[in-house]
Amino acid sequence: MDGDGEARRPLLSEPASADERSVISHPPVGTEEHDVEQQEDMDPGDPQHFSDRAPWLRAAVLGANDGLVSVSSIMLGVGAGSSDRHTLLLSGLSALVAGALSMAVGEYISVSSQRDSETADVETEREEQARGPAARRRELEELVKIYVDRGLEEELARKVAIAFTKRDPIRTHARDELGIDVDELANPLQAALASLGSFVVGAGIPLLAAAFSNDQRIRLACVLIASTAALLLFGAVGAWLGGAKRIRAALRVLVGGWLAMGITAGTGRLFGEDPA
Repeated sequence: MDGDGEARRPLLSEPASADERSVISHPPVGTEEHDVEQQEDMDPGDPQHFSDRAPWLRAAVLGANDGLVSVSSIMLGVGAGSSDRHTLLLSGLSALVAGALSMAVGEYISVSSQRDSETADVETEREEQARGPAARRRELEELVKIYVDRGLEEELARKVAIAFTKRDPIRTHARDELGIDVDELANPLQAALASLGSFVVGAGIPLLAAAFSNDQRIRLACVLIASTAALLLFGAVGAWLGGAKRIRAALRVLVGGWLAMGITAGTGRLFGEDPA
């Protein structure tokens, strides 16, 4: 309108003023948009997924804890039944060697079986793809169903399945149908060495603690104190890796270790020929 008494209305094509741009880019305080913006500004980024933290490290902590509890318990049991220093250290060393090798052999056998199963499953998929067009269509429909079950629309699921199949059907079926990463098949030797090493680390703590004292009571006290500190440490590290409360987890591990050591020490004292 062109009347002189009426203020001219801004055209849609006119650029916004600085104040208007400020209101648009920064919503007024107290509004829902402002609260959302503040929350986004305070967001430190993507949340930490505890399952992403190195699985091998969690396994190493478990192996070290196993070595610590078993060897310290054996040493306390032997020490409660015999005052001979050589016998105590020999029992601890024997437990370290036997336990570490047992862990390594068991892990090697277990992971080898897992790898054999994974390899056989991948080979089965390879043979299925080689049977001809009809078999490949069946495999494609399996992929489509998997993606639909995961929440995709059927049309999109089919497009995704076709695209992945064209790129590498064996890898795709191994990953999405079997849950196998063909590039990271289980390594038996690596697993065995990791188990052996972690067990030795844990088992070496009570053994070293007892090695530098000639007094029987001091030796056993050193084993108990060193084992207690290590149990708390392993429990806290395990809780940190899993995102749990560290104090509660550390105390839980400590109580379990104390029970094992106490029962073994009681057994040694009950049946020992030369109780300390």
